[in-house]
Amino acid sequence: MRRVLFLCTGNYFRSRFAEVLFNELAARAQLAARADSAGLAPQCGTRNPGPISSHTLAGLRARGIVSAAAPRLPRDVTADDFASAEVIIAVKETEHRPVVEERFADYAARVRYWNVDDIPDAMPEDALEDLERLVHALVAKLR
Repeated sequence: MRRVLFLCTGNYFRSRFAEVLFNELAARAQLAARADSAGLAPQCGTRNPGPISSHTLAGLRARGIVSAAAPRLPRDVTADDFASAEVIIAVKETEHRPVVEERFADYAARVRYWNVDDIPDAMPEDALEDLERLVHALVAKLR
């Protein structure tokens, strides 16, 4: 089973959307891959007003993805996350590359970067559309 790791700052909006969407698309495609997500900011769970962005939940619902399970809290990325992932994607290069290189230098060369802005630099719907396009392309590439 391939492991994909999505990273953003707070593990609240972008990386969570990418994780859930990837897992749904991979399951539909019968792809032997599973995604997880985490935040690069230390103690990222304390930065957010809840377990997951309402924009993320609305975006998933709009795409027919609804989970009965309560969403987990945001979590900090660990060195073990980097070590165990085959594919590592940070969703915004200018925002995340410096953090990866400072905190996880041993894994920096393995990280791929996308260019998806966070709120307020992008409208939530625009960011989710960008992520959707990129996640679809990743699933297609891994098939």
